[in-house]
Amino acid sequence: MHWRWVVVAVLSDVGVYLLHAWRWQLLLAPLQKISFAHLAEAVYVGLFANETLPLRAGELIRCFLLSKSSGLPLSVSFASALIERILDGVWLMASFFFCLHLGKLPGVLVKGGYILGVTIILLSLILAYAMYAGNNSLRWLFGKKWPRWFNTLIEDLRLIGHSRYLYFSLIISGFYSVLQMIPIYCVVRASGLAVPWTASFTMLILLRLSGIVPQAPSNLGSFQWVTANTLMMFGLVAGPAKRFSLILWAVLTLPLIVVGFVALGLEGINLSHLRREATESAKQRERK
Repeated sequence: MHWRWVVVAVLSDVGVYLLHAWRWQLLLAPLQKISFAHLAEAVYVGLFANETLPLRAGELIRCFLLSKSSGLPLSVSFASALIERILDGVWLMASFFFCLHLGKLPGVLVKGGYILGVTIILLSLILAYAMYAGNNSLRWLFGKKWPRWFNTLIEDLRLIGHSRYLYFSLIISGFYSVLQMIPIYCVVRASGLAVPWTASFTMLILLRLSGIVPQAPSNLGSFQWVTANTLMMFGLVAGPAKRFSLILWAVLTLPLIVVGFVALGLEGINLSHLRREATESAKQRERK
């Protein structure tokens, strides 16, 4: 192993999520000015939860933590996270169709990519209608009066949709998606694998595609399967490909666990208690 490349991989893996926090700050700028430190802390705590808890619980936890620390309505925090996922999905699909021309991808992931594409289109249409239609149009369409929290959500979505920051966030999402390739490329160089840079890019896209479905903590199992099969698609034999999948998983996962643990310690948060509190808060919101 060339350890200088490993150091660059770790730093870039941790640092790229600061871009995530900046994008979140821009999305919420029309609604409330939230400090970058609070957003970054929520992002890293959410990553820690995703790496240590099943079913991607970190998405719920980071939204709840931000709502708790900033006073932002929980429904709006959830909505901003959904917008983030749609922006990421747009770039993911563009990258996925590029990868289709690089080689024969695993069939299950190709089907998943097409399903994701349809889902993104439907969610984008629903979200766009909610952003630009307003409460009166929704009441006319569905013929019912919405609860107060939903009216607040729609009004805040309209503010986000009419803000130039939404388009800035879309551009940042593109850089965020591409820069996530750097740590993978660095680990490939550190391991001395004779594969082109497109292998790192394809690996990133397929790992993100497989990670959409809630599964084991740190995507353990599917991560190794996707990584090994991608490298074999680019001509690497099975043995080295499987060994590399374990190395890559460790380099991309362990630093995020450490940083997330530090973020939890700085706030004095108990993750199990925070998870229960977030779940209860979401259930109470549904009952209102």
